[in-house]
Amino acid sequence: MEKRFYVTTPIYYVNAEPHIGHAYTTIVADVLNRFHRLMGYETYFLTGTDEHGDKIVQAAEAAGTDPKSYADRISALFRETWPKLNISHDDFIRTTEPRHVQVVQRILQKVYDNGDIYFDTYRGRYCVGCERFITDRELVDGKCPDHDTEPVEREEANYFFRMSAYQQWLIDHIEENPDFIRPERYKNEVLAFLRDPLEDLCISRPRERLSWGIPLPFDDRFVTYVWFDALINYVSALGYPDGALYEKFWPVAQHLIAKDILKPHGIYWPTMLKAAGIPPYRHLNVHGYWKINEGKMSKSRGTVVRPLDLAPLYGLDAFRYFLLREMVFGLDANFSEDALVQRLNADLANDLGNLFSRTLAMTGRYFGGQVPPFGDTEEPEDAALQSELERTVGIYREEIPQLAFHKALMAVWDVINAANKYIDRAAPWDLAKDPARRGRLQSVIRTLLEVNKTVAVLIAPFMPETAEKMLGRLGIKRTALDVRLDRDAAWGGLTEGTPVEKGEALFPRVDAKKPQASGERPVPPKAAAAKVAKAQELSAPAESPEQGALIGIEEFQRLDLRVAVVKTAERVPKSKKLVKLLVDMGETRQVVAGIGEHYAPEDLVGKTVVVVANLKPARLMGVESHGMILAAHHAEGLRLITTDAPAAPGSTVS
Repeated sequence: MEKRFYVTTPIYYVNAEPHIGHAYTTIVADVLNRFHRLMGYETYFLTGTDEHGDKIVQAAEAAGTDPKSYADRISALFRETWPKLNISHDDFIRTTEPRHVQVVQRILQKVYDNGDIYFDTYRGRYCVGCERFITDRELVDGKCPDHDTEPVEREEANYFFRMSAYQQWLIDHIEENPDFIRPERYKNEVLAFLRDPLEDLCISRPRERLSWGIPLPFDDRFVTYVWFDALINYVSALGYPDGALYEKFWPVAQHLIAKDILKPHGIYWPTMLKAAGIPPYRHLNVHGYWKINEGKMSKSRGTVVRPLDLAPLYGLDAFRYFLLREMVFGLDANFSEDALVQRLNADLANDLGNLFSRTLAMTGRYFGGQVPPFGDTEEPEDAALQSELERTVGIYREEIPQLAFHKALMAVWDVINAANKYIDRAAPWDLAKDPARRGRLQSVIRTLLEVNKTVAVLIAPFMPETAEKMLGRLGIKRTALDVRLDRDAAWGGLTEGTPVEKGEALFPRVDAKKPQASGERPVPPKAAAAKVAKAQELSAPAESPEQGALIGIEEFQRLDLRVAVVKTAERVPKSKKLVKLLVDMGETRQVVAGIGEHYAPEDLVGKTVVVVANLKPARLMGVESHGMILAAHHAEGLRLITTDAPAAPGSTVS
C-alpha cells in the first residue's frame, strides 16, 4: 500500500471553459503523479467533468442547445486541453457515464436502506451558484462570498442526508489525523465550521423542476443533488465496490481542490463515505486562488486567463514551471505575464539553460563531445558540489509530498546556481591550456555532466519535455514518465565515452517587445527602470515626499508587501552601500539593498524583513534586484522594518 499513490482533481463543472485555475490544479496533480512514479510508486491519476445540475441547464439554454449536447462540447474541451499541457492522467470520468450513474444509485440506495436519507420540507436561502441552501453565518454582507450574489428564498420538499449524525465522528477523525486536510489553515477552517450544529444535507431536486440529473433509485420523481452525485466519482472511477483498482488505490486516495469547494469535500464527502461504509480518503489538499490584478478571476470582468493562450507563446514547460514556482500551495497568488517572463528569462534561460549549454559546449570543445571519465585530481570544491546536490535531493524528496513545490524548486535552483559558480571558480578554459592538468579538467567536466543529469531527473515532474531533452542530449534515452530517481540520478551513472549533443538553447530569452497574450509589454522604458534602480540603491528615498500628502486606499493596495527571511548576504563588489541578499518570501528572491554602511552582511542572515514584492526589477551595478527591503531612517542610521513576532515567509503585510 505504501508504494501506491492515487491522486484526483475535482471533476470540473462544465458551465465554463478551462482556465488557469483548472490548469493549476491539474498540473499539480500531474506533478505529484510523476513525482511518485519517479520514486518507484504504482500510481493512478483521475480527472474528469461534472455535468449535472441547474447551472448546466441554464448554460445550455443560453447557448441555444440541450444539456447533453452542451455538456458533450465543454467536456471535450477539457479532455482535449490536458494532453496539450502534458497531463499524464490514467482516466477521465464524466458524471453522465453509465459506470458512474450505477455507482451513485447503488450508494444512494445503501445509505437510504441504513436510514440516513429521509423526506422532509425545507425553507431557506438558496445560492444558485453553489447549488445548495446556504446558512446566514456563511454570508458576507448578505451575499454568498464565492459568487457575490444574494441567495433566494426557496421552499422545497426533498430528500435529506442525515449528515448531522456524523458530525462528532468527523471532528474526532480530523483531530486524530491532523494531516487529513492540508494545509493546516483549511483543517482549522473545517473544524471552526463544525463547532456549530451541522445541518442535514438536501440531496435531491424534484424532476418536475430539474430533470437533468441521476434519478433516485428509491423515488424516481426526484434526481440527486449535484454534490451527492459529483463527489462519488472518486470511487466510481475505480469500479467501486468490487473493482481491483478500488481495492488497490482507494486506501491511498489524495484529493486536490481549490479552497472554494472545501466545505463539500471536507464535510459532505467524509460523512457520505462514513454513511456508505467506505473508508475516508487519506488527504484533502487545498490550494488558493490565482488572482488577476489582485482580484479573483472573473469572466464578466474579462480577467480569465486561458492556459492554451499562454503555453504556446512562452513554452509549455515554462508555463508549468511558473505556476508551481510562483504559488505557495495553500495561499493565493497573483498571475501576471510580466512575472512569467521574468521567471523564464532569469530562472530558465539564465540559470538552467546557461548551465546546460556551457557544460555541453565545454564537453564538445575539450573531449570531442563524449562523456569523460573522472580524472585523477579531485579538489574540495568537487566534493562540496556533490554534497550540495545530495542535500538538494534530500530536500526535494521531503518537500514535494508536503506540497511545498516552490521549496523543492528553490533547492534545485540552489544547486544550479552552485554549479554555475563552480564553473567560474574551476575555470575549465584555463585548465585546458595546461596538458599537465588534463586530469583536473576531466573531473570538472564529468562533475558538471553528473549535476546536469541529476537536475534533469529532478525537474522531470515539473518540466517533462525539458527533462527528456536534457537526458537525451546526455545520452539517456528515456521518457520523463519512465525516469526513476534512485536509478537515473545516481552519482557516476553516466557512461564514459557516451556522445553528448549540444543542441539549441533550452530556453531562449523572451524578447521584451514580444507581444503577449494580454497584448501588453512586460518591460518598462529605460527611464522608468533607472528611477526604480535609484530608489532601490538608496533603499528609501533620499528626500521624503511632501509631509502629510494623502493617498487613497486603492493606491496603497497596489503595494505587495511580504514578510521575508534573509538566507544569504554579500557585498556588491566596488560598492560601499549595496548588499546582495537572497531572501525567502515563500519563494527565493534576489534583492539588492543600499544598507551596506549600516549592516554587515553576516549580521543580516536570519533576519526577518519586509519586502516590496511587486517592484519592477532593476540592475544595480550589474546585479539584478527583484524587490525592495523596507527600512526606517533615524538619527543613528537605517533600521530594518521587521515584525514583532515570528511570521511565515511570504505572509502579506497590510
